[in-house]
Amino acid sequence: MSHSDGPEHIAGIQGMPVAPSLEPALAGLHMRQQLPPVDRRLLWISALALGLGIIVTLVAQALLALIGGITNLCFYGRFSLALSAPSTVLLGPATIAIPVIGALIVGVIARYGSPGIRGHGIPEAMEQILTNESRIPARITLLKPLSAAISIGTGGPFGAEGPIIATGGALGSLVGQWVHVTAQERKTLLTAGAAAGMAAVFGSPLAAVLLAIELLLFEFSIRSLLPVTIASGTAAVFRLALVGHRPMFAMPPLPWPTPDAVMAYVLVGALTGLGAVVLTAGIYVTEDLFARLPLDWMWWPALGGIAVGVIGYFSPRTLGVGYGNISDILSARFVLSATLVLALLKALSWTIALGSGTSGGTLAPLLMIGAGTGSVLGTLASHVWPKLGIDPQMAALVATGALFAGASRALFMSIVFMIETTWQISGLLPLLAGCTAAWLVSGLLMPDTIMTKKITRRGVRVPTDYQADFLSQSSVKEWASYPVVTLPSGMSVAEAQHWLTAEETARVHQGFPVLDGNGRLRGIITRKDLAIADPKAPLGTVIRREPQVVYEEDTLRVAMEILAREHIGRLPVLSSTGEVRGIITRSDIIGAYDRLFRETRLEGDRRPAPQNT
Repeated sequence: MSHSDGPEHIAGIQGMPVAPSLEPALAGLHMRQQLPPVDRRLLWISALALGLGIIVTLVAQALLALIGGITNLCFYGRFSLALSAPSTVLLGPATIAIPVIGALIVGVIARYGSPGIRGHGIPEAMEQILTNESRIPARITLLKPLSAAISIGTGGPFGAEGPIIATGGALGSLVGQWVHVTAQERKTLLTAGAAAGMAAVFGSPLAAVLLAIELLLFEFSIRSLLPVTIASGTAAVFRLALVGHRPMFAMPPLPWPTPDAVMAYVLVGALTGLGAVVLTAGIYVTEDLFARLPLDWMWWPALGGIAVGVIGYFSPRTLGVGYGNISDILSARFVLSATLVLALLKALSWTIALGSGTSGGTLAPLLMIGAGTGSVLGTLASHVWPKLGIDPQMAALVATGALFAGASRALFMSIVFMIETTWQISGLLPLLAGCTAAWLVSGLLMPDTIMTKKITRRGVRVPTDYQADFLSQSSVKEWASYPVVTLPSGMSVAEAQHWLTAEETARVHQGFPVLDGNGRLRGIITRKDLAIADPKAPLGTVIRREPQVVYEEDTLRVAMEILAREHIGRLPVLSSTGEVRGIITRSDIIGAYDRLFRETRLEGDRRPAPQNT
């Protein structure tokens, strides 16, 4: 690649006459303008996201009320929409039948309504984003919350947040299908609805935004983040107006940790991360076992419901959403043995139920299991190493976030979520230490997560690394070829063909800019064009399409988008005054990527560079 200050015009070399200008060529140029960070389009999408925040909050409260109504009717024989914990006192052993009946209804809805209601919602939303341009069928918007309410209301060991997140995402996708938007904007609306759903349940707007970034958006840009932030914040405000200002998981204030205690919480997080690996494996092993049954999958949830009912009969606290149980464990209201038994039985019940393919969420069960795990580990550690200053309640807080961080790899969401839902700012450093340890252990031992394994089994590749776009950081001027070899529009095809065979430097090029007598660009002519054209025709009459160009100050992203959109292999590079200065090809952009990959390799390492998606 050579560099100089101006184009090389072969007309001057050969002394050929230059044809007069036929028309102002630059008037027809198609130039792609980069979108500003904020424009009217973004404001429109943000306005839609604000409306989504309001609607999803109302839907979330309606779903919680429906769950409460079904729970009260099935377990207490009363009509009330208040969210209540299931109880076996009234019905005794007959209680076992309730989860079975609920799961059977869910199986029927999945079979004759939509199989998309199965599972905990977030993986299904991820799959639609990655494979279907964020288009979620409209029926999911109704069937997902209905099936989840039946499943949870009849004792299913799930949280309501997963179905609400899925429903919010479905509403956002539906709006994006009704309104004329791009696939990228539809993804933003889907994610905004999902984030609003989480904020509407837990009152954790920042954690909801982080969840969107880490599990749904697969990017970090202002055009996506602004609508998501608006939707999440709006949902949190409306939740505040509806249910008041209080932490989701209230617990006594925790003391600030000592440095020695923080080190202990790293160990708690690491052990909890190991538990996340075991739980995730258990879910999918159970799912595979159900798949081997000689029964239609419609009946699997009912079989899972039998296990839920039996476990729930002996341990009623394993039934339902269990939000109160999480607060009780974090507040140390259970004795150690009861905490351990509850965590183990909840894990068993949830693993079987979710593996059976019923409708429900993952966050609340993981929080309860994590809280129980941390409480047990913290209590034992405080007795073994009393001088470290380990607080069992802080250990429970750390493990609660760490289990979700290890299972989902949503590291920052897990940290912020626990602070937002407990108001324990003193837990920031322990949570950072413990969740990072869990994330590390999980990453080393488990290639997929509880959110991604289902869809990676179907061949869907899920992005894991979010980096600044290399193409958007590199200018065309840096990678274009200089000087550019141009042809005069008055040159005949035969003369151009003769020149191509005679000039050594021309043999490496496939296309050449054609200039008129005033040095203005008329278009690009390729070797293929010359091969099929009339040898006597001037080059200016052989050009088949208007020229596509980029400017030196444009980015490689702009150049690549034009090349892909127009299905061409090269672009003339213009100065700010419209002078043709160089040319950039697909090979030049590949060369830029090659330098990026070389920067990721150790010196002397010939292995392929890691691929970041």
